[in-house]
Amino acid sequence: MVIRTAAQKPSRQCGALMVELLVAMALLTGALLPLAYSFASEKRLARSYYQRAVAIEIVDGEMEALAAGEWHAFAPGAHEYRVRAGAATNLPPGRFRVTVQPGKVRLEWQPGVKQHGGGVVREVTVK
Repeated sequence: MVIRTAAQKPSRQCGALMVELLVAMALLTGALLPLAYSFASEKRLARSYYQRAVAIEIVDGEMEALAAGEWHAFAPGAHEYRVRAGAATNLPPGRFRVTVQPGKVRLEWQPGVKQHGGGVVREVTVK
């Protein structure tokens, strides 16, 4: 019986092993790429949901203050609105806007970029 070392193996066997390795790597890559894309998509979606929840909380809190009488400080029409919530730092670039009309006050937040939670609008009837 003759025992051959790796250096003495016929080139045909080494070539077959290389082809098997390439096929295995291609299958692994083909399975992992969609999985990696799925994780990245889920991360973007979770960030979007988080930013929308933060925006809803801020708009709801500020709307309570406006409905309690703070809206009197604004003339009729649309105005930029400064929020006092520290959580606003967790939002993407965007703007808060208050609109005062006879009998109605509307507060909205609109993100400056798409796919970051979407806009939030609250409106109350005032006297």
